Amino acid sequence: MEFITHSHRHGMTLFENEEPFRSLWQEIAAAVGGISDDELADRFEAQIHESKSISAVLNAMLKERFGAAGWAAESPIFADEGYMAGDGGRYRLDFAKDVVSVEVAFNHGEAAAWNLLKPVMASELNHVRKAIQTEAGVIITATDAMKAAGGFDSAVGSFEKYVQYLRPLNDVLSVPLVVIGLLPPSSFEIVHISDGRRKLGRVRRP
Repeated sequence: MEFITHSHRHGMTLFENEEPFRSLWQEIAAAVGGISDDELADRFEAQIHESKSISAVLNAMLKERFGAAGWAAESPIFADEGYMAGDGGRYRLDFAKDVVSVEVAFNHGEAAAWNLLKPVMASELNHVRKAIQTEAGVIITATDAMKAAGGFDSAVGSFEKYVQYLRPLNDVLSVPLVVIGLLPPSSFEIVHISDGRRKLGRVRRP
């Protein structure tokens, strides 16, 4: 899968030039870039529970690839029990390894600022006892073009929206970040049909 990037606080410079960031970035790029159109379309069509977009399948494929590379999934940011139990994932990172945290952000656009803030909380000192200490973060998002081609809900926060948030939040987002924007598949798109109750996605190839 092809993607574009946007760097915040020299995040890309860090990931391209300094260890262990460079090696971890290569793992991230391999996990994302290793997803092929054919596998994505086949996995979407093979779902037991039909869905509207490819977001759930993409999430599952990324989880498999990050897990195979030794990344911890659903990693808690804080060690305080009050922030670990029943938090609905609010204080958890999608993936973490060594000094880098990763968020996969295919959720509502209203969560964009929070998704950007989680890698900061994982990296900065805090009055709440920490369970992890990272130094940089990566946010994986869908571009507007991917949202359209992948059948995503219009309310999902896009790469473009995340990039727009960075400037007003510059003083708050105090650690190096890279926002990844997934580009649309080149060999298929998701079209919507109605079963009378809801919209369902179908793969359409040229």
